[in-house]
Amino acid sequence: MPGKTPVKKVSAKKARKKVKTFSEEVAPKLDPKARNMCLKCRGTKKLCGKEKCPVLQKYYSQVGDEKKKKFDTKEIEGNSPPSVFIGRYNYPKVNVGPLVPPEKGDTSVYSRPEKWFGTAEMNDIIEMRGNLARGKKKLTSDVKINNIGRDEQELRYLALSKNPAETEVKFKKNLNESMKLDGRSQPHGPSGPMESFKRGTMSSDQRLEKVFYDKDLKANKAVKKLYSKGVSVSRIQDIFAVGGTGIKEKRKFVPTRWSITAVDDILGKDMRKSVKTYQRINEWRVYKTNYLDNQWVVVFTPETWRYELIEAFYPETTWNPSKDSITIFGDHEEFDGRDDYASIGGCYYAARLAVLEKLEEERRQAGVLVLREARPGYILPVGVWLTRESIRNALGARPRKFNSSEEVLGFIRQLTDLSLDEWVSVSRLLKTREKQRTIESYL
Repeated sequence: MPGKTPVKKVSAKKARKKVKTFSEEVAPKLDPKARNMCLKCRGTKKLCGKEKCPVLQKYYSQVGDEKKKKFDTKEIEGNSPPSVFIGRYNYPKVNVGPLVPPEKGDTSVYSRPEKWFGTAEMNDIIEMRGNLARGKKKLTSDVKINNIGRDEQELRYLALSKNPAETEVKFKKNLNESMKLDGRSQPHGPSGPMESFKRGTMSSDQRLEKVFYDKDLKANKAVKKLYSKGVSVSRIQDIFAVGGTGIKEKRKFVPTRWSITAVDDILGKDMRKSVKTYQRINEWRVYKTNYLDNQWVVVFTPETWRYELIEAFYPETTWNPSKDSITIFGDHEEFDGRDDYASIGGCYYAARLAVLEKLEEERRQAGVLVLREARPGYILPVGVWLTRESIRNALGARPRKFNSSEEVLGFIRQLTDLSLDEWVSVSRLLKTREKQRTIESYL
């Protein structure tokens, strides 16, 4: 279960400065269950009872307006990156369709977040993703692949394309919606019901094609096979979403949001098995990085496998609409993992995959703590790829090494805006460490 999730009051203007612990008298008088509602919901669970997420609605008006004229049309021809999107509403009768920009040429970067870190800023991401119009066709039966129409089958083939594929989409009416935002998947531009969908000639990625036509290979094994062949996580997620993996009679469309976490979880669980057999590291390490006004601090400890992710969202950032309080929330697992779905959502599994990749690379085992500070500049949700790629970047740099947990905790105090007490108040792993240190002082 996640640790305590207090909300501490702090002036939005001083959000970047060191945050001190405030007493309950100063803290906002909110129902404890409501304090972290937005961070726990992330616009998908409707915990506030509203039909549309008020956090996302606030941002819709800030992006995409200038693109409305560009998309005021019923027909779009362009090169899909390639990219597809499978909806989740009214499951199993969901909407499926391609993501297509009104432009030709190499558009592959639009749907490959592995290439974005350090080169694409928030405006760049909004520009790229906002250029992708989403065609929607509602499945007439359910998500099973057995009885689908021509458009749905063409969509599945599109996901196999090695390079951006020529695509033509005719909509039933002119597109005029704004950008679509999501906490887990990448945002995209306007969407609308399709009248028709055509795919031009294309060359398939042979790695994807082999799995696609192997109807006896289980989905988990297919995902792991593609990863071992060097296929990017984002491409595996696409092929998984269109039912391109698994035993023939079990294949089905998987909502994009679900496929993202499913692939991260499958790969993470597989790596965790081997990582738990390796020798432990023999020092404390701290890695850090910054991107899109998020700071990430990753701590490796000389212990057997255990893992925790804690996120702190500053006032008026994504998933914290409050003007004067910081929201902190976290989830963890011990050596044997966890049986239930992490309440913090897809970020948990994206971060876990990134740290396990590093440990697998070194063939070592460690305890891992990931701390995230989402600062005032992080105003729009861009998807859990941000977590995965940021941590991959952090772990690709040289870490600071220490000889004791006391030295690590002292370094964290210097790195983060939040005080150490704030992190400890939420962290199960840090609380355990503090308790062990107290016991050791009596021995």
